[in-house]
Amino acid sequence: MSDKTPSRIILEMGAGTALHSEDYTKAAKRAVQDALYHSSLILFRSTKYDPNAMQIELILGAQKPDKIDLQEVASMLPYGTVSPRAVLGGLDAMDASSGTPTVTVNAAIVVRLAL
Repeated sequence: MSDKTPSRIILEMGAGTALHSEDYTKAAKRAVQDALYHSSLILFRSTKYDPNAMQIELILGAQKPDKIDLQEVASMLPYGTVSPRAVLGGLDAMDASSGTPTVTVNAAIVVRLAL
């Protein structure tokens, strides 16, 4: 493995919702799952790189970022060192008939690796 500054090699985006529960962690986990479904990290099977060498920045956008259990969401990523953070973003769409919002969280998974 090189001592070089890690290069960004992957950026995946996802969105997840919690329709009735107002559970921001559930919506965030669904956003991460959505992003992961877009990826197949075959580069690790094809090269000498250890997938645990990945540095992963997990950014979650939500209307109430403080309601996300960052460690629970980060635990979904099976490899690497994960640095999660939640920021203001996402979308809460109010259901006028029930008075509760449908919560949407956006996820960005940024993967860096010293090449």
